[in-house]
Amino acid sequence: MQAWLVRLPGPLAGHPLLRVDLPVPEPGPGEVRVQVLACGVCRTDLHLAEGDLPPRRLGTVPGHEVVGRVDARGPDATRFAVGDRIGVAWLRRTCGSCRFCRRGAENLCLRAEFTGWDADGGYAEYAVVPEAYAYRLPERFDDRTAAPLLCAGIVGYRALRRAALPPAGRLGIYGFGASAHLAAQIAIAEGARVHVLTRGAEARELALRLGAVSAGDAYAAPPEPLDAAVLFAPVGDLVPVALAALDRGGTLSIAGIYLTDVPPLRYADHLFLERQVRSVTANTRADGEEFLALADRLGLQVTTRTFPLAAADAALTALKEGQITGVGVLVP
Repeated sequence: MQAWLVRLPGPLAGHPLLRVDLPVPEPGPGEVRVQVLACGVCRTDLHLAEGDLPPRRLGTVPGHEVVGRVDARGPDATRFAVGDRIGVAWLRRTCGSCRFCRRGAENLCLRAEFTGWDADGGYAEYAVVPEAYAYRLPERFDDRTAAPLLCAGIVGYRALRRAALPPAGRLGIYGFGASAHLAAQIAIAEGARVHVLTRGAEARELALRLGAVSAGDAYAAPPEPLDAAVLFAPVGDLVPVALAALDRGGTLSIAGIYLTDVPPLRYADHLFLERQVRSVTANTRADGEEFLALADRLGLQVTTRTFPLAAADAALTALKEGQITGVGVLVP
């Protein structure tokens, strides 16, 4: 099968992503194999390719926003039938027995495994997934618009909830790419006043079309104090900027798996008056089920740009250079 793998992490100019032919994988016990129909291009894939996230294993196929059709089942796999369309997301497996799993925080599992990091993902024509960690997908979304829901959507949803936005609150969103443009729609539908702060003119235009109250530069002050903010851009310099924009008691949620260094914070300007900072780590399967049901009910608009699987390296370059509005999606 055609696939891409991370040969040796490094700058994209050095071509860390290598196009190869691999054997079609076989599903093991409790696993299903899917023929990949679409795979979202996530910033985490970029961090893995460039080495911002250290590789868990050499030569891994990235991609964890996978829509596929089940074409084979391993022993004891009974949850899905051959022919079912399912989604494969970032969280691939948890131990179920550590202190975090036992308390319902499986996203913090001590032995968690992740698609495209610990095991091969969706930058390929076929992929294998433990069936207990796959999702049924709402029919209203076609393959290309369903793919971004599986990470950009789910993690953006968790980040929004971690921001503790009060009813009809004022929300700031820093960066407006894949996750942000979905989380913003949920917040707006729930009655929030959303202010988007991002570098791209096209992204600001999209934010306003989706219902944001304002859209300005990432380092600009929003037009009113914020009750909550979500930082989607992986830029540590924006942490003090977002904290300074919060009203008393506001919460900043940092959504990314990677963030450049945060500059020194001044207690009086950034943290006093009960402002707080929260990080986001992966998601639980409950997050995924809740978000997909909400996305279906709200009919979220998913903005995508399609690339053929053969152009996965070009898609990552476009993502890095800010040339994708919404989400890039690979289609075999």
